[in-house]
Amino acid sequence: MTTSKACALPILITRVAICIFAVSQTMLSPLITRIGADFGLGLGGSGFLFTAYYISNIFFCLVTGKIIALIGKRTAMKAGLNLWDTAYVYGMGASEEVLGSFLRTVPRESYIISDKFTPQCADPAADNAVTALYEKSAELLGTDYMDFYWIHNPMDAPKWVTELIPLAKSGKIGKIGLSNHSLAEIKEAAEILAKEGLKISAIQNHYSLLNRSSETSGILDYCKENDIIFFSYMVLEQGALTGKYDTEHPFPEDSDRGRTYNPMLTKLEKLNAGLEEIADRHHVATAQIPVAWAIAKGTLPIIGVTKVYQVEDAAKAALLELTAEEIDAMERLADDISCQVIRYWEKEMK
Repeated sequence: MTTSKACALPILITRVAICIFAVSQTMLSPLITRIGADFGLGLGGSGFLFTAYYISNIFFCLVTGKIIALIGKRTAMKAGLNLWDTAYVYGMGASEEVLGSFLRTVPRESYIISDKFTPQCADPAADNAVTALYEKSAELLGTDYMDFYWIHNPMDAPKWVTELIPLAKSGKIGKIGLSNHSLAEIKEAAEILAKEGLKISAIQNHYSLLNRSSETSGILDYCKENDIIFFSYMVLEQGALTGKYDTEHPFPEDSDRGRTYNPMLTKLEKLNAGLEEIADRHHVATAQIPVAWAIAKGTLPIIGVTKVYQVEDAAKAALLELTAEEIDAMERLADDISCQVIRYWEKEMK
């Protein structure tokens, strides 16, 4: 079991995160073959040793380990792949098991692990459900130390923050994070942790041009005032803010994205037209503009990708500097169309 801790986080985490989603096993084999041919690597080969390829303004996270084959040598060298985000709930251990098989082939100091305690996966028979799930995840990953460990959602809050304390004091986790929590829930957790000499280091909420409730509720300001990293997910609204989809090119009707975004595509066309104008001005893809906006707002956007070019686009977005006028114009457009994008697993932050 690997025990050495990862490299210093502040050097590596500053601008944007890449979230690489799962593909089915039937899709995986041809991807391995194609990417191996493109980049000259194989699973477990030297192409997966990323130690020398850090760039300070980007990191990657992996939602389900099964997508490892999508990470080409060229992309890793350009973007510094070194943070892997997973959770037991992603495939009920399957993600961690596959990811763990990969991580055992690279030096522990070359990567950062971000894992989560999901309350819905708590073992009611365990003396401490947080520690029990952590140990199960750690065994699957082949490590006894996690750089980030999150309370995945606020169900039964603050019970799980209290149960996290023994684990945090044991030295087995580096940073404590909360996801999908409101400002009141964050403050309550912070008070509990402070009494034990601990603190929240990261927050992860849905934040985009169409959902700025973490900003209007004061969460972003609270994070800035308390030296907390804010991870913004769904910055691109699952592709709805990339310019790829419109009334003539909707999402698949039978998909969750289709049910959510297709009814508002007429409105979204107006916002995406404005984003495209700004993108043309900077000679970049439309999808890079909402990412650059999220960075300009002081957050660390998590970008879901399934293709190598999307990783490269995100890396470019990390370098893009928007003007105050452009930021204001985007926000006014988003406010004008007033789309409701709060999803079933979350709540509007108030």
